[in-house]
Amino acid sequence: MTLRRVVVTGLGALTPIGLDVPAYWDGLVNGVSGCATITNLDITKLKTKIACQLKGFDISKHMDRKEAKRQDLFSQYAMVAASEAMADAAIDLEKIDKYRAGVIWSSGIGGLSVFEEEVTAFAKGDGTPRFNPFFIPKMIADIAAGHISMKYGLCGPNYAAVAACASSTISLIDAFNFIRLNKADIMVAGGSEAAVTYSGIGGFSSMKAMSERNDDPATASRPYDKDRDGFVLGEGAGALILESLDHALARGAKIYCELAGGALTADAYHLTAPHPEGLGVIKVMEFALQDAEMTADQIDYVNTHGTSTPLGDVAELKAIEKVFGEQAYKMNISSTKSMTGHLLGAAGAIEAIATVLAIKNDIVPPTINNFNLDPEIDPRLNLTLNKAQHRTVRAAVSNTFGFGGHNAAAIFKKYEG
Repeated sequence: MTLRRVVVTGLGALTPIGLDVPAYWDGLVNGVSGCATITNLDITKLKTKIACQLKGFDISKHMDRKEAKRQDLFSQYAMVAASEAMADAAIDLEKIDKYRAGVIWSSGIGGLSVFEEEVTAFAKGDGTPRFNPFFIPKMIADIAAGHISMKYGLCGPNYAAVAACASSTISLIDAFNFIRLNKADIMVAGGSEAAVTYSGIGGFSSMKAMSERNDDPATASRPYDKDRDGFVLGEGAGALILESLDHALARGAKIYCELAGGALTADAYHLTAPHPEGLGVIKVMEFALQDAEMTADQIDYVNTHGTSTPLGDVAELKAIEKVFGEQAYKMNISSTKSMTGHLLGAAGAIEAIATVLAIKNDIVPPTINNFNLDPEIDPRLNLTLNKAQHRTVRAAVSNTFGFGGHNAAAIFKKYEG
């Protein structure tokens, strides 16, 4: 069968460095750090006292109080990002087949804050199981997809892809496949996360996974630096409107770029550590190139998973060198997590947006906070250190990997009619 081409026609972002897409892109290009001291918790007893939180976010500007009370923060974030993306795509809901329009929305954890609040209240009580009737609907990870579909009346495929930090890239790939297989015309895809809670911070801290650079938050997320000490937790959401090319052209839609291919693999190795030889990461990029029917020399930029962890950063770069050969030293590489922190299940979505905008604007956002390059990293690699770089970006890869050995890679390219 002939596969349909898929394009990106709308974007929405709610991030620690900008509460909409223009502000997010401005923050990326200018190398803004979103990390600061945690403001929503008593940090006295926390080992990690910093995070990349949303700044100045007010849900009352987006939904009424009654509706907001029925949603966990991760769902609220999802609704805001999806709303921006739908408006950006300028879809006339009266002129589309709503059974061919769907939502695939990810969260690695779901309603962690409501879970924590309800269980804590129960533990402090007399043992009687008194729970808020919205406890379960607020908590479950699929509920954001449901809320988005109900708001816009989208009756096509609707679910959550959950694979830790690879989740929202998988949502994009799944949505891409529904469209190119002619099972949908339009899909809202993305992810949201709101895990800056006691259990979120405490859980990752106990794994020794997070930075404890509490006295200098702005430089705490430092991928590829020899003194990196772990990732910085972030929160927010990212949404992309994917659409078949023929459908987009028929309604005169704005086209950002084309989603050319994607792939998924598993390390099948360890709960939290990458495969020592990077086999799963190598294969996911190779399979994505095959899926897109592209060669390594056509890729100008890789937005890496790049979490600022001692093992993961180097392993991914070595995999890139293996897959791309000499092209690895000609293209740009960067980790935008150096600015946004790690949004867990939403990371793939906001990083896909960064990748799309790099292609659209021919600007590669930087890897900030690199003071001393890790000696294990090949200095020939252009890691776009500390400052954005202008170059033609014909095509780019967005990588995300998750606990459990989940790997996902998506390839975007300039749209050519």
